Amino acid sequence: MNKTGAIFAAAAMLASSSASAVAEEPLSIVLNWTPTADHSPLYYALEQGWYKDAGIALTIETGKGSSMSAQSVGVGTNNIGIAELGTAFVARSKGADLVAVMSLYANAPFVFYWKKSSGIDTVADFKGRTIGNPPADAARIMWPAFARAAGLEEDAVSFVNVAPQAKIPTMAADQVDIISDFYNGHDLKIETFGDDLGYVRWSDIGLNPYGNSFIVNGDYLESHKDTVASFVSVTQRAYMACVQNSDPCIDALVAGASGLERGEMVKQWGRVKELMADAHTTTKALGYLDTEQVAKTYELVDTFFELDAPFDPSQAFTSEFLDTNLKMTAQ
Repeated sequence: MNKTGAIFAAAAMLASSSASAVAEEPLSIVLNWTPTADHSPLYYALEQGWYKDAGIALTIETGKGSSMSAQSVGVGTNNIGIAELGTAFVARSKGADLVAVMSLYANAPFVFYWKKSSGIDTVADFKGRTIGNPPADAARIMWPAFARAAGLEEDAVSFVNVAPQAKIPTMAADQVDIISDFYNGHDLKIETFGDDLGYVRWSDIGLNPYGNSFIVNGDYLESHKDTVASFVSVTQRAYMACVQNSDPCIDALVAGASGLERGEMVKQWGRVKELMADAHTTTKALGYLDTEQVAKTYELVDTFFELDAPFDPSQAFTSEFLDTNLKMTAQ
């Protein structure tokens, strides 16, 4: 090889090495539902280039319920997802290969809403009523637990399939008596129904399992541990940044996802912060999954569902990727 050829060869090798060094690992995350305020830190970090800087080419996909996202992650269609932890545990017992790596809602987000004018005063009046929600809605999956805690028979209500965006209009039109929703959308219900709004948070009757959590496919975690660690690091930092100043995060969400009203997302984020804060996330790490609380969530699922294959819940989560210097602020 002559001198010129050697120079070109060296340059090619350097270019190849540089390209390899900056290559981004493709990573797909499926949300629990359509994008809302609780997902704004993901859009903010994506907009800021934090995932790219960490070597991750992140793709955000809209979800269709915790059950569907848990299944998708469990079979490896998506590398990472967001799902209510109890629902994820049900999926794991059915063979879904998944591990929780960070909590989003340290508290249960479930709420049942109704109109007082419908004649419902308390949960005791649910008997014979209809509840509107999607088939994969976590509240529908976890209904047996609520029914037992509320002193109702499991078949006390009838479920009606309702799309997420149709819940409020359907109840307003008296097509269903009750709807289930997450607490982060509480303010919109108040604005819509005013003094006629009745509701019960699941935590009010003693049901407070972990809510939405970030879950990762088990095989992917084993083979791409560094990528998962980088994802969790960026995501935890993004949520911390949005807790401290939500304005740029809400802006990124509204710019990145269509059909959202900024004012409503601001209100939602205030409720999200309430759901994120507990004794563990405020003292150990934002997103921390506590062993005892995870065990209680598993026990709740194991009590009210016939798990296909019981498992050790300590093997179904890890908090090892979280930065203990980043702590949630008390709300």
